[in-house]
Amino acid sequence: MPNPNRDESSFRQAALNYHETEPKGKIEVIPSKPHSSQRDLSLAYSPGVAVPCLEIEKNPGSIYNYTGKGNLVAVISNGTAVLGLGDIGAEASKPVMEGKGLLFKIFADINVFDIEIGEKDPDKFIEIVKGIAPTFGGINLEDIKAPEAFYIEQRLKEELDIPLMHDDQHGTAIISAAALINALEIAGKKIEEVKMVVNGAGAAAIACTKLYIALGLRKENILMCDSKGVINDKRENLTPEKLDFVARTDKVLLEDAVKGTDVFIGLSKGGVMSAEMLLSMAENPIVFGLANPDPEIDYDLAVRTRKDVIMATGRSDYPNQVNNVLGFPYIFRGALDVQARGINEAMKLAAVKAIAELAKESVPEAVVLAYNLRNLSFGREYFIPKPFDHRLITKVSVAVAEAAMQSGIANKSIENFQEYEHQLLDRMGRDDKLIRMMQNRARSNPKRVTLSNAEEYNVLKAAQILYEEGIAYPILLGEREYIESQMKKFGIVLDVPIVDPNSKEQKENRRKYRDSLWKLGQRRGMNEYKAKRLVRHRDYFAPLMLVHKDTDALIVGFSKNYSNVLRPILEVVGKEKGVEKVSAMMMIMTEKRPIFFADTSINKNPSSEELVNIAKMAEFTVRSFAIEPRIAMLSFENFSAITETSKKVAKAVKILHEKYPKIVVDGEIQPDFAMDSDHLSDYPFSKLGTTPANVFIFPNLESANLSYKIIRGMKVAQVVGPILMGLSLPVHVLQMRSSVDEIVNLATIAVLDAQRREESQIS
Repeated sequence: MPNPNRDESSFRQAALNYHETEPKGKIEVIPSKPHSSQRDLSLAYSPGVAVPCLEIEKNPGSIYNYTGKGNLVAVISNGTAVLGLGDIGAEASKPVMEGKGLLFKIFADINVFDIEIGEKDPDKFIEIVKGIAPTFGGINLEDIKAPEAFYIEQRLKEELDIPLMHDDQHGTAIISAAALINALEIAGKKIEEVKMVVNGAGAAAIACTKLYIALGLRKENILMCDSKGVINDKRENLTPEKLDFVARTDKVLLEDAVKGTDVFIGLSKGGVMSAEMLLSMAENPIVFGLANPDPEIDYDLAVRTRKDVIMATGRSDYPNQVNNVLGFPYIFRGALDVQARGINEAMKLAAVKAIAELAKESVPEAVVLAYNLRNLSFGREYFIPKPFDHRLITKVSVAVAEAAMQSGIANKSIENFQEYEHQLLDRMGRDDKLIRMMQNRARSNPKRVTLSNAEEYNVLKAAQILYEEGIAYPILLGEREYIESQMKKFGIVLDVPIVDPNSKEQKENRRKYRDSLWKLGQRRGMNEYKAKRLVRHRDYFAPLMLVHKDTDALIVGFSKNYSNVLRPILEVVGKEKGVEKVSAMMMIMTEKRPIFFADTSINKNPSSEELVNIAKMAEFTVRSFAIEPRIAMLSFENFSAITETSKKVAKAVKILHEKYPKIVVDGEIQPDFAMDSDHLSDYPFSKLGTTPANVFIFPNLESANLSYKIIRGMKVAQVVGPILMGLSLPVHVLQMRSSVDEIVNLATIAVLDAQRREESQIS
């Protein structure tokens, strides 16, 4: 998708850098069994490995019990039709296949080996795939050109007994079919009565049309067009696939074909549909412009031309994105979990119906927040689920698994589907996409974020990403000449404001800011001369920009001690109403879910009352991320309160229980017990129940700070923050020498903070 903010040359270099960094590639193999001792190795390999080998020899089906085959998919291509790049060859297709493998893993926890085969002869290609098929639980064919793709898939489906799908064909078909069902309902039309034009006759178009027919579309109501026009009975030299869709008609041109039709499905190229053609369609026209990056008709042009148009595209920046990631990870997940012998029509139709029905259900708050919408409900602008909807893995995978069982293609049965749903959620974690969701939400209403220390490479690079990705409108704060020389040195092209506190351009602002600072500090020893001197320092100039609404949010720190940076912030910005002391919290992005640590940066030895304040602010902040907070008040004792530290924590818990009974919080408790369901079950009286905590309030600064820094140093989880809590305006202070990703993530949180405050003022 084109980004108007993106410098394409720098983006090209960024793409190369991304792929070139160590470790090479986008997926890796990680041992899944213990391997630390000699005994472990003797079980993993010789002599222990012989035992399962002999069991599989006796009972081939037991391979699913003793190996990873049941959760391993091959992504296979010969590179003959890669994205929009065409026939670039097997080796050049590898980055795409690795990327597909990454999507399988992050959306459905499916392991992938990408296989690039240097063979264009269909029969030889088929024999190669058949030869390696015993390794895999499923096969995803990818980027193989038509018409060979049809032949290859059909042969392999007939000759293999594992789930197999050419996603380029069926992925688009399944998602667009779900969208079509819902669009027809909104239009008040029946599928067996509508007239449809399909523009495009490649693999995806053929697969889509066949699936629509399976849903009830009448073949005689379809006109299919290719680059030469309508596929009619006057045409010659048509492929077998196109012959299936020959229409008895005198219509030749696309503009004639669309007149009076109800549905236009575009799987061709951008700009082929004009406003006049749209006007010629029937009432409540359904238009799917699925060409990427430019739809067959521009979305804005379409909705301007006809208020009654019901439209979907392949783009994420418009409503109703037909995105294959809504389907293929979850279809394979369900198929693998019942050891299906293929992916049949019943399973595809089950996926279609599950996706369509999900769009009609009440949308979770997390999804609404991800897109920064006040409401998201079924209608013209929402009839396809959003990719960030965590319910897809349960709804689609369960439907596919059930269909496989009912159609007799499953080798394994699922006895308890409620338990299966829990397993799926546990496999992925409910909040595994939190950073992506937050960035998507920020993009919907980006804010001005001033970045101090803008001379630093990491800060400049983060600013470039924020700008090009549309997450924020960066403002660079620092010495202009030095910033510009650093940008030139590092090859960073960035057209954003540079604010130099000492420049002539800032003379008027320095005067305004001086008066404000003098007024703020006149009862604390501030005089006009001191105020005039301090406003030339970025540590004061930056928060004064925020107070005067010359920026929406502020990111400071990076190269200075945290407390030194925070002091002028507190002098200028001040605390929120009702907050006695500000606090800081870290977000730790673990493999399964985010957890939160507080206070990690400010309060050295908080009292019981201050711990209550920290817990309340943490609860509010975590809830703003659409996560239900479950708070553990930590100590090195479990509900015994013998030491002074534990007594302090126990008192805080008592206050919280009495004054704020709706907050899910308990303690004093050890962190390992608070994170373990079995350990929690030993304390049935606890408000945490048996569900692990996700927010941890530490008894003092040392324990919190050391804990998160150990995690950060080990690089076992992404660390985001510190998130400042309790200030009256959006300010966040970077850790010293923060990475580019850490700066981007904290700036994203700053944008969300500014959005929240703006929304609260409106409401």
